[in-house]
Amino acid sequence: MPLLEVNSPARVRQFLDLPTRIYQNQPQWISPLDHELEAVFDPSKNPNFAHGEAIRWVLTDAAGTVVGRVAAFINHETPQPDPTQPVGGMGFFECIDDQAAADELFEACRQWLAQRGLAAMDGPINFGERDRFWGLLTDGFTEPNYGMFFHQPYYQQLFENYGFQLYFKQYTCYREVATALHPTFDKAAERYAQEHPEFSFRHANKRDAEKLARDFHHVYNLAWANHSGINPMSLDKARDLVKQMKPVLDERILWFAYDGEEPVAFFVSLPELNQIFKHVGRNFNLWAKLRFLWEKRKYEQRRDKKLFGVIFGVVPAWQGKGVESALMVHARHEFMRAGYHDIEMNWIGDFNPRMLAVTRSIGARIYKTHTTYRYQFDRTRPFERCPIIR
Repeated sequence: MPLLEVNSPARVRQFLDLPTRIYQNQPQWISPLDHELEAVFDPSKNPNFAHGEAIRWVLTDAAGTVVGRVAAFINHETPQPDPTQPVGGMGFFECIDDQAAADELFEACRQWLAQRGLAAMDGPINFGERDRFWGLLTDGFTEPNYGMFFHQPYYQQLFENYGFQLYFKQYTCYREVATALHPTFDKAAERYAQEHPEFSFRHANKRDAEKLARDFHHVYNLAWANHSGINPMSLDKARDLVKQMKPVLDERILWFAYDGEEPVAFFVSLPELNQIFKHVGRNFNLWAKLRFLWEKRKYEQRRDKKLFGVIFGVVPAWQGKGVESALMVHARHEFMRAGYHDIEMNWIGDFNPRMLAVTRSIGARIYKTHTTYRYQFDRTRPFERCPIIR
């Protein structure tokens, strides 16, 4: 089966078109936008090319029909906790139900990474941040959230038969917004109102994009940047994120807790955009943009909207002191007023039991499971799962 590098417009089209055939009988599938996938592999749009490289292939059968695709990549700035086992990445895998075809795709990634000095590969992951295109869907085959892939159930066996091993599980949690929080949450909100008058809980103001970026940047770097595999965020990157979100941002679902004027916690959410994009299609041309605006306007008027919890965090000095509980009380009331019925929260790794405990405390349940696998090139080396965050 010929393996062809994606290095021409025709190959790009083959790479992008394959999933439409793979998922033609899967009504839950919602295609990612073509231009967003292409941005991952565009050095002018993906800053990871400044300190990394990527390659992608399509696999064809003897008749020239594309039966699989995959990408491999290296980011030299990704933290490597074990210098004796530098890890690269593979992702954007799609394939027919054929182990030989899958093995050829996996083997191409392994060889390319090994030639560059890597000793293992994680996958399927993104050549970028963990908030999108990360992990293989292995349970909960419902409509994918924006920025995440839907996968065929047989993909799990293709990965595991090749020799990939479970590195960590990723849980997407769900709750109905109107479901009452535990009484302790209301008590925490009352306690902060009575004992900490310097504290305030309020949603963002999208007209003040600079403040939103600075507040997000401050909490993110204190609450998340020390976690394994997560780099600190620059203020310019935070500004860029706010700029990207602004066309779809609903300020009523971006919440912060402040100690005086210092942001100490956030719960950042967005409208679940795939509920709009599933009516638009994968080619975001002029007609699709007009359709998006029309569908977005209709969606905003609904009273059964879904929101997507992008990220939640508390700076270390205030963790375990009820700030997150008080924040959720204030946010939940506004979510309901804004017409949101359901919430799915961005995946949380099983290596983060404290954050999983927080989601359980608000009555959320695991709704989807994605899996990040690791394949060690030295098959005699003992395998270790992702370390638990203590």
